[in-house]
Amino acid sequence: MRVLITGGAGFIGSNIAKSLQERYPSSKVYVLDDFSSGHFKNLLGFKGEVITGDIRDAELWDWITKEYEFDVVFHKAAITDTTITDQRLMMEVNAESFRHVLRAVLSWKAKLIYASSAGVYGNVPPPMREEGELKPENIYGFSKLVMDRIATNFMEKYPHIKVVGFRYFNVYGQGEAYKGKSASMIYQIYKKLVLGERPRLFKWGEQKRDFVYIKDVVKANMLALEKDVSGIFNVGTGTARSFNEIVEILSRELSIKTEVEYFDCPYDFYQKYTQADITRIKEYLGYTPDYTLEEGIKDYLKELSSCL
Repeated sequence: MRVLITGGAGFIGSNIAKSLQERYPSSKVYVLDDFSSGHFKNLLGFKGEVITGDIRDAELWDWITKEYEFDVVFHKAAITDTTITDQRLMMEVNAESFRHVLRAVLSWKAKLIYASSAGVYGNVPPPMREEGELKPENIYGFSKLVMDRIATNFMEKYPHIKVVGFRYFNVYGQGEAYKGKSASMIYQIYKKLVLGERPRLFKWGEQKRDFVYIKDVVKANMLALEKDVSGIFNVGTGTARSFNEIVEILSRELSIKTEVEYFDCPYDFYQKYTQADITRIKEYLGYTPDYTLEEGIKDYLKELSSCL
């Protein structure tokens, strides 16, 4: 099996690369990344080939298509900073580049597993359902919605090519540290606590998210690899938890007492409550999360504590 992972030096991509290496030791795994937000340290221990390039580059895709042949493509490359407001840049990187990926997949007759986002839902009433209302609050969410539409049209036109899109909810876990300010609130609060600083939350910390652990995200991707299925699916836990609860869990696990500093949210496009309906992914891929928020944080802290 020959596999290409775009954004393979990033958070989710690098975890998939290492998992494939472990589960399918005879496979050939290649990473494509421009290292604008991915980091080489995420690939320490990875034994495959790394291609450095920008997914917007049509000539790069022409070269890759002629030079290589892949059975599976995990497309995880994207701008993931939801605070970026440059609309053209976001659309070019996230949506327009996706057309290059699809052309390559078609030429190889390869399976495609790509990253969408819960950002497509905006502030519609939870739980969010794949067939429900889609009202993105920012250009990031809109770019992912356009990706889903491009993918849906592609699936209808080329039903023999298997395509799976994952609308990730709030992913956290090993490998996210290099995302900087885009890393999960779990990582951000952890850093504050171990540095002896007060966590800062938007008033009053009661906003809720469906936090999903990276190991469950990798599990979903492996199921998509193994199943003969096409479609767009939510990846979450099906449970929403508040930011105040994150502080409580981390404080308890780290045995650190703290007080939260609350401040006004500066964004007018903020999602206040996300919760995945995971009915479809359970039915079609057999996915159920292995980690509750408490279990995921506890497992994550083993690695974070070893890095101190």
